[in-house]
Amino acid sequence: MFSLDEDDEGEVSFGESSDAEREMTPDIPKAPSVKTFDDGGDFEGASDVDSDTLRAFVAAVIYANAAVLLVALGPMVWYFEGWSRVGPVLLAAGLLAGVRTYQTYRAWERSRDESDADEATADDPDGDTDGDTDGDGDTDGDDRDAPPET
Repeated sequence: MFSLDEDDEGEVSFGESSDAEREMTPDIPKAPSVKTFDDGGDFEGASDVDSDTLRAFVAAVIYANAAVLLVALGPMVWYFEGWSRVGPVLLAAGLLAGVRTYQTYRAWERSRDESDADEATADDPDGDTDGDTDGDGDTDGDDRDAPPET
């Protein structure tokens, strides 16, 4: 009734794609390469990052990790161990570490905004930041809107 080839020996292949399916499926795209730190432990790849940004990032990560640890550990020590003096101190230290994380980020953001403002004033010869280079109030650089000279 069913003819079986000698090569197949009656086996059915499940999960294997046929030649027609392989021809119809598109090629798998390659992911773009990502620049990472070296595996050797030296952070040569970090030299591309601004030193103030790297310093602020590392400090914020340390503060944030301390905040998460202490805010979680303080109430547990207070409740489960009954350490009514140590638990609140750990909780308060965690909250202060969280505040310090926010302060570190805000200080970095302010310094970045100041450096952007300094670059903008260095690019504008008038010293104003509206882009008006000829002083007539418009930013397009032409004199069509300027009042007529008398």
